Amino acid sequence: MALSLEEYADELALRKDLIWPKPPTPEPVSARAGIQPLPEVRCVLWNVYGTFLNIFQGEILFEHPKDIVMEIALDKTIQEFKMWASMSRKPGQPANYMKVIYDQVILELMSIGMPGGEKYPEKYAEKIWESIVNKLFQKDYKFDVGYYGSLTEYSRKIAYFFHASLQGTAAYPGGVEAVRLLSEIGLRQGLFSEGQCFTQAQVRRAILNEQPQLDPEMILDRKLRILSCEVGARKPSDKMFKKALETTRATGLQPSQVLFVSNRLEQDLGHARKAGFRTALFVGDKATLQAKPEQLKDANLRPDLLLTRLDELPRAFMG
Repeated sequence: MALSLEEYADELALRKDLIWPKPPTPEPVSARAGIQPLPEVRCVLWNVYGTFLNIFQGEILFEHPKDIVMEIALDKTIQEFKMWASMSRKPGQPANYMKVIYDQVILELMSIGMPGGEKYPEKYAEKIWESIVNKLFQKDYKFDVGYYGSLTEYSRKIAYFFHASLQGTAAYPGGVEAVRLLSEIGLRQGLFSEGQCFTQAQVRRAILNEQPQLDPEMILDRKLRILSCEVGARKPSDKMFKKALETTRATGLQPSQVLFVSNRLEQDLGHARKAGFRTALFVGDKATLQAKPEQLKDANLRPDLLLTRLDELPRAFMG
């Protein structure tokens, strides 16, 4: 039986022959935590990249600004999935030829556009690699269906591997402890974020890497997962916030009972306030923080909580 994406990620984590890039060291922000009791809150929704997960530039990149990093990620992917035999055999580096195919596929997919003319459309990592594999099929490319699964499942695993090779991820300091404590207190937790097919797997691995005894499935409720790849739009699209309201209400939660945690004040928390959510701004990393001091004085943007570390959050619920 084919491995699930999570099982595949677990297998990769055990391999000693793979070297993954590390996320950057967080840059502290000169700020004081602002914590107040929020007794009415029953659920915490996490923005993932730049908030729970530390990642270069605070978001998933489809092309790294450093050519050498992009080249290494593509080359590792070609070797891992044995693609070179079905690619051009002209003299030159395999990564250079794959980059041409990769760029072409992205242009093709983006030219199709989103139904309804979505202003903030999402790219789909697995669709990029599915299109690339379909091109390789024209030159007798094959993969192990028994191990990887269908073409769609295979493409998701390639996407996971490629993006793990492009940008390292890890939970921000205090993040795993925060979700553990919130779970013990009895708060429900979910994800509300820009995300790809592999985002849940990355969050899961980040939790297990720090505290292997935890069960991420018990901590993060999949019924409370709102990811851009599943909605078809990125924040600040109204479509994302409408989906967040629908999802939380479907599980019996009122907007005022939901706390949204993010590093992005205007793009995320400002819109969340309009939707009726409570908000917490994470200011633990200067490199990815998207908030200006003057914005914190704006009544329409000012968050309920200010977090310099994620493990400060449980104090709002511990009396």
